[in-house]
Amino acid sequence: MAEFYDAQEGADPQAREASLFAALVQALARARADQPTWAGRLVDIDPAAITSRAALQSLPVLRKSDLAGMQRANPPFGGLNATPAGDLARLFISPGSIFDPEGHGRDWWGAARALHAAGIRRGDVVLNTFSYHLTPAGAMFESGAHALGCAVIPAGPGNTSEQLAAIAHYRPNAYIGTPDFLKILLDKVEEAGQPADSLRRALVSGAAFPPSLQQEFSARGVAARQCYGTADLGIVAYEGDGPGMVVNEGVILEIVRPGTGEAMPNGEVGEVVVTRLSRDYPLFRFATGDLSCIMTEPATDGRTNHRIKGWMGRADQATKVKGMFVRPEQMAAIAHAMPELGRLRLVVTRSDEQDVMTLRAEHGAGVEGLRDRLAAKLAEVTKLKGAVEIVSPGSLPNDGKVIADER
Repeated sequence: MAEFYDAQEGADPQAREASLFAALVQALARARADQPTWAGRLVDIDPAAITSRAALQSLPVLRKSDLAGMQRANPPFGGLNATPAGDLARLFISPGSIFDPEGHGRDWWGAARALHAAGIRRGDVVLNTFSYHLTPAGAMFESGAHALGCAVIPAGPGNTSEQLAAIAHYRPNAYIGTPDFLKILLDKVEEAGQPADSLRRALVSGAAFPPSLQQEFSARGVAARQCYGTADLGIVAYEGDGPGMVVNEGVILEIVRPGTGEAMPNGEVGEVVVTRLSRDYPLFRFATGDLSCIMTEPATDGRTNHRIKGWMGRADQATKVKGMFVRPEQMAAIAHAMPELGRLRLVVTRSDEQDVMTLRAEHGAGVEGLRDRLAAKLAEVTKLKGAVEIVSPGSLPNDGKVIADER
């Protein structure tokens, strides 16, 4: 039996479901009464009737891909926030120009439960390498660590030499960040002949965590767990002591047929749709664009909530590279800025346990400096560096795909 964060993790599933839907009825009623945007979206919905997952399917799906347009039309949050912007704790900008709020309160993002499942405890010193600059991940995990009673080194990404100095001086027990950057740090520590025996636990997210890298960390004495979340919803699911990822308490997760709101049977892969009952920023049937499935295998650690297999790709073409979303809209921006190009395709692969992206662009021969200009534009638009390949006109498939995730 696992050591739980609280009694909710082992709650009776029927009691949990009844509690969630009782809270949902109240949240829907508040949103209809107090928020014009939600009142319009829920105009034909009787909140008192939404007492089951079957009834939940009558609510319209809110797509993450629609947020940017809604926020431009009705800033700052498209009318989806119940708490005015000036009364919130932090205001963020996520990749793809989506604006995200954070409210006041202990562990607002729900990260503490995932950190606890990763073995992080009160009194630990945690190296947090997620960004603190405009995007919410740094603050998201810091708030969870503080809720547990941990001290946090607010490292952010990069600055490897300073991070090595912090590791040597503070000797953190745990790491938070992408798995790729953890490997970089461990390699650099080893190259420097510096002891890294303090780092023994990690919670990773934001990038692929293949079995080969999991095995490498284990061999190096680091027990690493994964979690899944978004900048809009906070932590949605986390790795416990059994198979898959446990759905976080306080959220209702559905798997639907991509492009619809139709629930799919357990075990079938579909799009992750989440309802989060936040008083500051309620989101009802929020379609993440991520693919996963509800697992049918029995739990082995006593946690009784639903489990998902984890992140299994994108229902749309957007994907994460080194913890940052890359979207089709960004490829369109490159094409618009450089109309002399033909088709574009961004190919995402893995090399030496790192994400690698290569932009393939159709163009005839004889344009000096095109590759360098295109690489600079790619970095400007995505905030990530990538290789560029110029290919002959007509050589890329005419299938509408501009991002190919081949990891």
